[in-house]
Amino acid sequence: MSDIRYIIICIVFIFSGFLILGVFGHDYQIANIEASEFGKCYQYYDDKEPVVIDCSSKLFDQVLFFMIVAVLIVGGIISLIKGIKGKWDNEVKSKDMMGPGGDKNLEKD
Repeated sequence: MSDIRYIIICIVFIFSGFLILGVFGHDYQIANIEASEFGKCYQYYDDKEPVVIDCSSKLFDQVLFFMIVAVLIVGGIISLIKGIKGKWDNEVKSKDMMGPGGDKNLEKD
């Protein structure tokens, strides 16, 4: 895979990680506040009253969500490092060079 593809993959992973965090992150911020301040956690619904649930399950969902986002962002960073450290055009073999001056190193018949 070429190096520019890794950089494009990096941009997609990091962008999607921050997009998911921005769009869905507000649902998972409440668990920590409820557990530390009130000691009770609630499951909220649109059409009925909130139900008391175990705080550990809500905190587990929060940690799982942030781990998924972290994996996306770290995957993007690793892809960026691989793209930057990759083999670029200056490492092309002389027999594979195209364009002006590319045939200087070839043996002529």
